[in-house]
Amino acid sequence: MLSIAGLDHRVWCKDRPVAGALYAAELPFDGDLEARVHAARRLWRAANGRAPGPAFHQLSKQRRERLSAAIRALDAHREGGSYRSIAEALFGKKRIPDRAWKTHDLRNRTIRLVRGGIKLMRSGYRKLLRPSRKEK
Repeated sequence: MLSIAGLDHRVWCKDRPVAGALYAAELPFDGDLEARVHAARRLWRAANGRAPGPAFHQLSKQRRERLSAAIRALDAHREGGSYRSIAEALFGKKRIPDRAWKTHDLRNRTIRLVRGGIKLMRSGYRKLLRPSRKEK
């Protein structure tokens, strides 16, 4: 871990680093190349006294909230919670109708959140760092 101006950079070196030495970044051309190039550029900027810039693909508030809700929904589902009880916890009991639950929008939304949580857990954390196909 290399800390420069309060920002932590994860760096792997074959040998112990030496102050004042010149270093090169070796980046594999794989599915994570874009994120690695961005991280290497931020490290270079910080090491040269420049502002590193924003983190790679910072999540919007709306995206963070949706991911958080998906993880909460998945956790509740894995603990045996019904879609109705999950919806009540996420959206409030007052918004859940006594009747017509089977066709209510919040039921469908809760099911999508649980499925989204499952996909998130299966895809791994690096998927959050990559731009979606739509953003490219």
